[in-house]
Amino acid sequence: MSLSKKMGAEFFGTFWLVLGGCGSAVLAAGFPDLGIGFAGVALAFGLTVLTMVYAVGHISGAHFNPAVSFGLWSAGKFETKELAPYIVAQVIGGILGALVLYFIATGQAGFEVGSFAANGYGELSPGKYDLTAVIITEVVMTFMFIFIILGATDEKAPAGFAGIAIGLGLTLIHLISIPVSNTSVNPARSTAAALFADTAALSQLWVFWLAPIAGGILAGLVWRFFASSK
Repeated sequence: MSLSKKMGAEFFGTFWLVLGGCGSAVLAAGFPDLGIGFAGVALAFGLTVLTMVYAVGHISGAHFNPAVSFGLWSAGKFETKELAPYIVAQVIGGILGALVLYFIATGQAGFEVGSFAANGYGELSPGKYDLTAVIITEVVMTFMFIFIILGATDEKAPAGFAGIAIGLGLTLIHLISIPVSNTSVNPARSTAAALFADTAALSQLWVFWLAPIAGGILAGLVWRFFASSK
């Protein structure tokens, strides 16, 4: 598959992740009487990945996340030369998803942008968790996400079920960590939301690049141990 097609798949996959996941948080989480709440938002993020794994996973590998790309790279399952192109496609796709969401959301009279589903610590954390708690959460949750991906896509794993495991894994991760950091585990998603947030989210964005990528790389290195013991 050509690199341009892979980048296109990553663009659309990340676009859908941000539009669907952040969109559920911005438009539906607290909707009067019918709000889906944290659980609904967690499920929405899981569904975006699950659906796109089956839609374009055969084209690009369905990363949709710089931390996933780094994790697969550190596990020896992704080429260095494709890292930068994938990440560029992911970030642009995420930003466009957030832009579409912004245009939809601001079409409602009296809409206030607020956090726009951005991530944060301290006053920008939904549960007011501090920086240390947020870093630990993001590193550990991203580690587990990439570990799930590596295991579910292994050649010895049951064929055809990887998307389900990955989607449900991301749902569980959101159920755990939305109160702490509003769940990033994805620098592209964090960047997209922070650009439109009416808060200081951009000043905290560094955390949501460094922590997820660190967790992803660590997961890849640990997976190498399991792979080498087959």
